[in-house]
Amino acid sequence: MAPQVPNNADVSAKVVQGKLDRLPQAVREFVERSARVCQPDRIHICDGSERENQQLLGQMEEQGAVRRLRKYDNCWLALTDPRDVARVESKTVIVTKEQRDTVPIPRAGPSQLGCWMSEADFEKAFDARFPGCMKGRTMYVIPFSMGPLGSPLSKIGVELTDSPYVVASMRIMTRMGTPALEALGSGDFVKCLHSVGCPLPLKKPLVNNWACNPELTLIAHLPDRREVISFGSGYGGNSLLGKKCFALRMAGRLAQEEGWLAEHMLILGITNPQGRKKYLAAAFPSACGKTNLAMMNPTLPGWKVECVGDDIAWMKFDQQGNLRAINPENGFFGVAPGTSVKTNPNAIRTIQKNTIFTNVAETSDGGVYWEGIDQPLASGVTVTSWKNKEWCAEDGEPCAHPNSRFCTPARQCPIIDPAWESPEGVPIEGIIFGGRRPAGEAPLGPRGEDVPPVQGAFPSKTPMASSAGGGKTIMHDPFAMRPFFGYNFGKYLAHWLSMARRPGVKLPRIFHVNWFRKDRSGKFLWPGFGENSRVLAWMFDRIDGAAGARLTPVGYVPEEGALNLVGLGGIDVGALFHISKEFWEEEVADIQKYLEEQVNADLPGEIRQELLALKQRVGQM
Repeated sequence: MAPQVPNNADVSAKVVQGKLDRLPQAVREFVERSARVCQPDRIHICDGSERENQQLLGQMEEQGAVRRLRKYDNCWLALTDPRDVARVESKTVIVTKEQRDTVPIPRAGPSQLGCWMSEADFEKAFDARFPGCMKGRTMYVIPFSMGPLGSPLSKIGVELTDSPYVVASMRIMTRMGTPALEALGSGDFVKCLHSVGCPLPLKKPLVNNWACNPELTLIAHLPDRREVISFGSGYGGNSLLGKKCFALRMAGRLAQEEGWLAEHMLILGITNPQGRKKYLAAAFPSACGKTNLAMMNPTLPGWKVECVGDDIAWMKFDQQGNLRAINPENGFFGVAPGTSVKTNPNAIRTIQKNTIFTNVAETSDGGVYWEGIDQPLASGVTVTSWKNKEWCAEDGEPCAHPNSRFCTPARQCPIIDPAWESPEGVPIEGIIFGGRRPAGEAPLGPRGEDVPPVQGAFPSKTPMASSAGGGKTIMHDPFAMRPFFGYNFGKYLAHWLSMARRPGVKLPRIFHVNWFRKDRSGKFLWPGFGENSRVLAWMFDRIDGAAGARLTPVGYVPEEGALNLVGLGGIDVGALFHISKEFWEEEVADIQKYLEEQVNADLPGEIRQELLALKQRVGQM
């Protein structure tokens, strides 16, 4: 970052809250260097207090950037510029010396496993965006902890931003403020710089009072410098840099170097009727029911599920060989549409207070509304859409953006696990991989129970609105991490394999599910939601060696009678566990083509061998 103003510019004079000289030396240097480039009018060092939070929310309300939702306690609504509504994968890059450090070199065409930018091109892009980008605005200094404060599995970051929306949201999603600085001390931290790219005075009016610069949006990760630098977007995943940017892309690189795992996985605890408890992690792509599973209300009598996290898991083997996991986040950043009392009652209960909603619809009585909320409107209550227009169902367009969100504290979840902030993490005994496929694919039960890289490399999914340009094409999404790899996927697979080969480790059992399989008429074969507890119960017993399974060419499925279906009725078990030779021959060929073309020379030999073995087994069906 080459300073564009004199190095002797007086930065300390701009501080309006906090004291620059009380910051750790490395943090102070980061703030001063960035301030000289971005040239904010003021610098506010965040303490994370409720007083500070209410002041910022009040300022945004006065500016028209958020609206108070009077139906709830301390809940707010932000409506964005329609050009700034989702992660922008095409503008999200990893900056390394060599392209192969970031992505495998595909046999032909562009890589589907990440976007690389050269160091020289990044410096040009930076110099075209950041100098003077915060003129007229306040630079907020956000110290934050990813993971419980003081946990040996946690990491500290410092984000500099000119968006008070980011400050309020980061306060929910991370442990933010003075305690994070105290936990940092003189240690290492990840530097995060963010600007909406709208210096004052504005050159053109804002849409919905939402500051952004979509023409110049760029989200860059510099793992060698431990930096994340984001410009032009105010939307969650692009601006809340502790989330996907730090917790997955940057942490993935740190995990490779330090011998742990940073994964796109939920964590849940499940307790059987006898009071014994196990913890499971699950890697599901977006729109495949992660949050619903993490907050499930089991339908099986006597079973209980508790939530540790719904999106990200940091995992490390302890000295006894147990795989321990923490949720590095402090809140939930969930997709609103489809969330209802029926699909996720615990999420609905969680978001009733202290929540920031983005791009949902607002009701005239001060509430929120979206597609699939499954709550009838009271007589006389009208709806204003996320586009800030009067709305009715006959309009032919959704009232809430498909990627509209709720940002809410995890501690408010009624089934939050008692150990969700355990410094040592919870012990993971099983890992579930899943995708969303209407036909064929894996049966409801596990595809296999071998080492994670073999299973995680294969899942596919249907893209969703969390990423700009999402459509209905089935895409490969290995480990549910395709948009979030922080380094070469082939090396990522090799890292997983090396972890599994460590002496003395207790590997979790591996399962694979597909809740979304349909019959020929388009009806789901499995009811899902709370009924998924029946599958989790089978996995629980399978880990203990107490549940029967039948071996098929593509893995294990529950043997007849092993899956508790009492009270369901109408479940076509034959169709549910049917394995089509024709489908699997095409599937294996497609997986092989994808991995050989995309991962190419970096595909580990163990994965190639398993593909060949799978191909042989399917051919003998």
